[in-house]
Amino acid sequence: MRAALAEAVSIAVLVFAVGSMFSVGLAYSLRKIVGPLREVRGVFRALVANFVLVPLLAVGIERTIPLDPPLALGLFLLAGSAGAPFLIKLARASRSDLAVSAALLVLLVPVTVVFLPFYVPLAMMHPSLKSLSYVPGSVLALGVPLLVTMIVPVVVGLLFKRVAPRAAPRLLPILGPVTTASLLVIVVGSIAGNLGEVLRILKSGAVVASVLLIAGAFVVGFLLTREERSSVLGLGTAQRNIAAAMVVASRDFRDPDILLMVTVTSIVGLLVLFPIAWLLSRRTPKVGPPFRPALASRVAKPA
Repeated sequence: MRAALAEAVSIAVLVFAVGSMFSVGLAYSLRKIVGPLREVRGVFRALVANFVLVPLLAVGIERTIPLDPPLALGLFLLAGSAGAPFLIKLARASRSDLAVSAALLVLLVPVTVVFLPFYVPLAMMHPSLKSLSYVPGSVLALGVPLLVTMIVPVVVGLLFKRVAPRAAPRLLPILGPVTTASLLVIVVGSIAGNLGEVLRILKSGAVVASVLLIAGAFVVGFLLTREERSSVLGLGTAQRNIAAAMVVASRDFRDPDILLMVTVTSIVGLLVLFPIAWLLSRRTPKVGPPFRPALASRVAKPA
């Protein structure tokens, strides 16, 4: 039974990652995505926030709240994984600029793919992770699976929308429930297959560490850019790339606690960020989707 749940979780991780990124390619045009990326200062701030300050924040949290090695590694993996597809849903909830959110997503995902193969071996040099067994693989061995699951689906989605523009809006409403269901399978399967370990994690400082990482990352992103973009960068920095972290945790490590830590932090993230998004929607003037209002009814929501 436990082996069957583990296999179901592995498949669900793949479905969630591919489906989420494919929906981004279907929902947005390349021009709307690339436009905001021409602002060099904004791009620099986003990169510093996500790939310098948040990993340093995770190290500081681990030193303040000592964690078991697998849990610490799960926290570090999330700290090094940016560009979560769920950002689009948070942006809608906060009434933020969806075009900027999509641009931030497409910026962070490729950098995550390049960053993680170098970041993981460095993270494994942390003194608290010495007891974990890890044989560093090549950059390609770690980067190719991330490229296939995170970047290729976006490109395929963009091409599919170009070749079949009428079919894309019909496919998007299907992808939403599929990715949501796969995330539920990941959460339920991970908990059911490792119930004793989950209870142990909940009794440890892992939940507090997760809250500090998510909340601290939001503050970092929110304060690092100008006011009109603060909501997007705050949410985009706080919502870590669960799919990328899960791909690495499930592929390169055997200890289930690593994936469990990623799962627990993902749940914590949803519980923390949706209230924040709601509060932001109360203070931020409504920003429409990246297309004319007259066309809004014709475009389905992304997954």
